[in-house]
Amino acid sequence: MQQDTATPRFPRSSPYWPVVSHPLLRRVLPGLAVSALGDGMALVAVTWLAMQLAPQGQRGTWTAVAVAAYTLPSAAGTIVFARRLAGRSGAQLAGWDAVLRAGALAAIPVAHLAGALTIGRYVALLAASSLLHSWGSAGRFTLIAELLPERDHLPANAVLGVIGQAATIAGPPLAGILIGVAGPVWVIALDALTFAVLAATYRLAVPGGTRAAPAEAAPSRTAGFAVIRQHRALRGLLALTFGFFLLFGPFYVAMPVLVTEDLHGSATTLGLYYTAFGAGSLVGGLATGYLRRWPLWPITIGIVIGFGGAMLPLGLDVPVGLSLPAFALAGLLWAPYRSTSMALFQRSTTTARLPQALAANGAVVVLAVPLGTMLGGPLTAAMGARHTLLLCAAATIALGGVAAGLARLPRRPSPTGGDPAGAGPAPEPQPRPDDPVSVGTA
Repeated sequence: MQQDTATPRFPRSSPYWPVVSHPLLRRVLPGLAVSALGDGMALVAVTWLAMQLAPQGQRGTWTAVAVAAYTLPSAAGTIVFARRLAGRSGAQLAGWDAVLRAGALAAIPVAHLAGALTIGRYVALLAASSLLHSWGSAGRFTLIAELLPERDHLPANAVLGVIGQAATIAGPPLAGILIGVAGPVWVIALDALTFAVLAATYRLAVPGGTRAAPAEAAPSRTAGFAVIRQHRALRGLLALTFGFFLLFGPFYVAMPVLVTEDLHGSATTLGLYYTAFGAGSLVGGLATGYLRRWPLWPITIGIVIGFGGAMLPLGLDVPVGLSLPAFALAGLLWAPYRSTSMALFQRSTTTARLPQALAANGAVVVLAVPLGTMLGGPLTAAMGARHTLLLCAAATIALGGVAAGLARLPRRPSPTGGDPAGAGPAPEPQPRPDDPVSVGTA
């Protein structure tokens, strides 16, 4: 009897054990890791191929258009495909996104071999590949909500985050080597292959077809936005996330200028900052799962405030020896945000409505960083890089402070019961009526 109640040893004591040992998720995670590595390589390959295809003198413009095409059309896809994708399972949504990504990206090397790859066709294929991206992301987090109890959502979200962060660190240098050997078009071909592997993984590893469709015979194209609009906590979370990412956007413009003009550093110095941020993010991602017993709203708001505080040294006249560790701390705080915010969504609505809500959230959030980056140009030109970073850091702290004040206001009861925002200790999760309890629990 004493042996049964003894505290399990590592790794079984880890919050990640229920995730990596789950009979279905452990089959999906390798495919996700392979695909994430492909996307990490695409960070370099997409821009490099755009520069090769663009006319002389227009490389900057076309590179920016290519980067935007690889992400922004997902916002339109959220609305265009809402009726067709309503009621689908998480695995189906993520799998169809992977199929579209694989097919559209594979068409790029095919067009190259046919001698028909122009910069216009290249951008169009990138745009096509991203149309289901918001739905694919929603499908991954919905799959977690379908297969795991609520207490394991945060660690599972963190696993997805760590996979992405590790791929962002390993993918770009690997892409640089492969581009030097074979060229960027074949790195994109390899990215397409990784998405094909991911699509096969979802198809073969996760059984089950379509969940029951929603009650509406013809669901609205904006049903996901309606879910968020009807839920006070989700409205606040969407506003907080949009503001947080928007204020991070100017960093991409101001940081290189700060390093070169204010710090008189080189590309190596800039690389050190990026490496510090990435290393901090990896540590923060690994630590996220251990926050599962903490109230999620205070953590999420605290991340925003703490991130703004960690960014302050970049806007102050402090030596690199102080600003570099502060930037690593910013990365550590940045990493858990997506996991905690997704966990708030997962516990705030049913799994039947979750994909639509998450896709709507993704459609809005995907615009935040590009808009912030566009805002960073005139801000940096008018105020200078250091003052721009200081302004964004202070505004981020203020955003978190406003969110903290609003979170203290009385909440209306959630339609799904319990504490939707995670502001207090969560009760022991109970199976939802629409949870596929029989899937993967044997």
